[in-house]
Amino acid sequence: MQSLIEMLNDVAAVTVTPFDAGGAVDLGANAELVRRLVGAGVKVITPNGNTGEFYALTPDERRRVLESTAAAAGDGAIVLAGVGLDALSAAEAARHARDHGARAVMVHQPVHPYVAAEGWVDYHRQIAEAVPELGVVPYVRSPRITGEEVARLGEACPNVVGVKYAVPDPVRFASVARDAGLERFAWLCGLAEPYTPAYWAVGARGFTSGLVTAAPELTLRMRDALRAGDFAAAMRVWELIRRFEELRGADSSADNVAVVKEALAQLGLCRRDVRPPSRALPAAVREEVAAILATWQEGAA
Repeated sequence: MQSLIEMLNDVAAVTVTPFDAGGAVDLGANAELVRRLVGAGVKVITPNGNTGEFYALTPDERRRVLESTAAAAGDGAIVLAGVGLDALSAAEAARHARDHGARAVMVHQPVHPYVAAEGWVDYHRQIAEAVPELGVVPYVRSPRITGEEVARLGEACPNVVGVKYAVPDPVRFASVARDAGLERFAWLCGLAEPYTPAYWAVGARGFTSGLVTAAPELTLRMRDALRAGDFAAAMRVWELIRRFEELRGADSSADNVAVVKEALAQLGLCRRDVRPPSRALPAAVREEVAAILATWQEGAA
């Protein structure tokens, strides 16, 4: 599993789920988006993440998205498949992902109003034990999960190889990662590019991104700058993508997916349609996305 840990210390592209004009999943467009990412040099791809509207898809749709993604990625990237909901359903989805070529699964935060720390460990243990051949990456969004719980899970399940950490607190992250084992796991900043330089400074060596689907060159430029220790260059990318990510994060991230899909639609890569509880973007926001894309294109010229 050590080689998998090293592979996950990278950009993990969380892909959108394209829909066709009738509202069905557009597997052809999905495959094209994945091939575009692989061609750009992205090495880790996550279908069925939050940017992929995981909770708005049916179980069958999630399976077909995974199959399409794995086939399109081929040997060019590893698939870190999103799974979740109840433990049995997550384990079933993980086995399906394994059978179709995924190397690892990212386990969405438990959707339950009552989560005990010990129960969090048991939930992930059940999933990890169902697929000992796969790497398992818990998605941590609660500050109540400490390094102690992550360490206990890692001790019980050697195939728990990474953590997607999405608590917006770099200081807390630094403590959790060190209490759990900084070298034991791949630590991915789960809050995308805006938080990545800060999390990198205290130990994260990977990060997730939805923006990369639209502008892979910018995301990879930030990664390469951070790997080189050039924080000034990384922050120049941060300035370029800042407004785009602010639009995604506005109103408790209500338009998180819609902003990415709008950019993709304006680039001619897929339709802008999203499913409830997301919404279509207002005209003013669509215009601002267009202006941001124009700025990026000017910068690349």
